[in-house]
Amino acid sequence: MISDFEIANATKVRPIADVAADLGIEEKELVYYGKNVAKVPLSALSKFDKKKNGKLVLVTAITATPAGEGKTVTTIGLIQGLNRIGKKVVGALREPSLGPTFGLKGGATGGGYSQVYPMWDINLHFTGDIHAVGAAHNLLSAMVENHMAKGNELGIDPTRIVLKKAIDMDCRELRNVVVGLGGKTLGGVPHESGFLITSASEISAILALASDFDDLRRRLENIIIGYNYRGEYVKAKDLDCVGAMLILLKDAINPNLVQTLEGQPVFIHGFPFANIAHGSNSIIATKYALKMGEYAVTEAGFAADLGAEKFMDIVCRQAGFAPDCVVLVASVRALMMHGGAAAEEEMDSERLKKGFSNLDKHIDNLHSFGVPVVVAVNRFDGDTEEHLKMVENHCIEKGVEFARSDVFAEGGKGGEALAKAVVKASDKKSDFKFAYPLNITVKEKIEAIGKNIYGASMVNFLPAAEAAICDLRRAGYEDLPICIAKTQASISDDPKRKGAPTGWKLTVRELYVSAGAGFIVPICGQMMLMPGLPKTPAATRMDIDKDGNITGLR
Repeated sequence: MISDFEIANATKVRPIADVAADLGIEEKELVYYGKNVAKVPLSALSKFDKKKNGKLVLVTAITATPAGEGKTVTTIGLIQGLNRIGKKVVGALREPSLGPTFGLKGGATGGGYSQVYPMWDINLHFTGDIHAVGAAHNLLSAMVENHMAKGNELGIDPTRIVLKKAIDMDCRELRNVVVGLGGKTLGGVPHESGFLITSASEISAILALASDFDDLRRRLENIIIGYNYRGEYVKAKDLDCVGAMLILLKDAINPNLVQTLEGQPVFIHGFPFANIAHGSNSIIATKYALKMGEYAVTEAGFAADLGAEKFMDIVCRQAGFAPDCVVLVASVRALMMHGGAAAEEEMDSERLKKGFSNLDKHIDNLHSFGVPVVVAVNRFDGDTEEHLKMVENHCIEKGVEFARSDVFAEGGKGGEALAKAVVKASDKKSDFKFAYPLNITVKEKIEAIGKNIYGASMVNFLPAAEAAICDLRRAGYEDLPICIAKTQASISDDPKRKGAPTGWKLTVRELYVSAGAGFIVPICGQMMLMPGLPKTPAATRMDIDKDGNITGLR
């Protein structure tokens, strides 16, 4: 079978300057990163500020299998499909992280005939935005360590430093480490620390949520690095290094312009994980996609209980926009899994029926936000017509719009039906609402998500979470939205629970404030901020020959 790399490599794409010109961006305004990628400076985008917004389409998914259900490929295929039916469309997507690319999931640039180009660059170092965030994060960490070693005038308590180190790789061995060994002169002040993956860094969330350069500065200043001996928060601005961090991020704040295999413009900018952070591309990218197109298509990470909920309750609150339509990607194989199928030979109609509970819960959740929903039934090679029809008939019984998606095999042509359904749904009147108001307590906000979105019967707060809630209340952070960190493998906080479990208890074991990003992060279940590699990492399948031809990258 022809690989994604081979398909992309054989595609004759448009000059990126021509793609930009269609948007009204002049070639002289572009900053090139090779022949097929360009950054667009904020100064070049500001001329679009007074333009009327197009319609916003958010793509999300049911709870997926570990391999994913084709959410990104559906997003890209929808962009191509909208163009084929005559709509001016601009995409806005997140940048892949190297950790998952070399780990279990692989890249995040679509697949088959619905990809963003060039997939090999986008999946790897791209324009260096992730590296810039990692450098800024570790600069701040180094300044904290240096401050303590050189007198500690701020009285930073080494036992209560919440800022860890960052690396863009899946390294479970770095989750918990001890730093500062070797004596105060050589090693600094010994204390426990650890690493998180760069996409889990608060600076990653900040870059994606910042509206402009001044807002980026303000948010960086408010990053909480830990506590002093009096139990008060210490912030990044107290260490006088925000200016240096901004220098490292000066290019990263500018969105990256690429194209689909069929030539439609896509901004790829921002990379926060949805099971840890808010899981959306940058507000800047979405804002200008809305200004430049009749339709802007964006994507929320993982399933609708994570990325979509956070998009509604965090991103929309901070950005001031709301989706006109939500596409919910579903697949037969994922629904079978939720019905109890643990292997391919166990997939049958009865398990498919049982798995509909997961689809129904996500539909109901999305409708609770007051937005029109279209189910995209993403077809895989092994799907039978009988099972595809069962999913479609269930959507009819549920009273929700649906369309079959065959964009992996057919590109934009396979997304035309979905594009027409999206246009129809986007014309409906929406009554957008949040899952909770901001003027209630932190516990009440977490309970609103836990009970109404996840289906928990109650929420249990462990002592560490209770203490953190008291701290943030005293510091005046109680009115922030909630960004729950939990497993992506289940609507619940237990990855083994499939379908739409009820009667279970959501456990909040820790809680911290991302004051710069502007949200509170409860950590639920056994959620880790640093992923680990699987037994057979994707990296073992990758290679490159002397002519630069890559194999195994997807």
